[in-house]
Amino acid sequence: MKCPYCGDAASKVIDSRSVGDGIRRRRECVGCASRFTTYERLQSKNLFIIKKDGRREEFNRDKLLAGIRKACEKRPLPTGTIDKVVDNIETELYRLGKAEVPSATIGDMVMERLGELDHIAYIRFASVYREFTDIAALKQAVDTLVDTNAGAPPPGQLPLLSQEELVHLGQRQRRQK
Repeated sequence: MKCPYCGDAASKVIDSRSVGDGIRRRRECVGCASRFTTYERLQSKNLFIIKKDGRREEFNRDKLLAGIRKACEKRPLPTGTIDKVVDNIETELYRLGKAEVPSATIGDMVMERLGELDHIAYIRFASVYREFTDIAALKQAVDTLVDTNAGAPPPGQLPLLSQEELVHLGQRQRRQK
C-alpha cells in the first residue's frame, strides 16, 4: 500500500475494524508518519449486467454510484447516505447468486431506495431510467409518489431550511399580511 502523501510503499496497520461487507484499516506511513485509511472488500465472482439492448457488461460499482450521485446532486442528504445505498444494492445483487442480472433489476432497486430517501432524487432518476417521453408520464410518476407518501418528505431526509430559517420566514410572512 503506497502512502498517498509521500508515495512510500511501507506502512503499518494501526487499527482494523469490520465495516459492512469489508474491513477498514487505519494505517501509518513508515516514511513520513502520515496516517490514512484504507478499505478492503472481498472481490466476489464476476457479475454481468444484461442491458436493455441485450449487451452484457461487467457490473461497475462506480457507474452505479455516479448515477445515484447525479440524481441526488444538491439534495440535503446526510453524508455517506449514497455510499450506503450503493453498498446495499451491491450486496443484494451478489446475494442473488446469479452470474447475470438484468439492468432493470438494478434500476428497480435504485428507484425503491431513492423513493424512501429523497423524492426529488427519485423523480430525477425516474425521468432518465423510465425514459419519460412526455410531461403526462412525468406527472403520473409524481402523482403516484405523492399519493404513496402523502406528500411528506422521507424520514431520513435533512430539511432544506433550518428550523430557525423556517421560523424567520413564517414571521416575515405574517408581517406582510
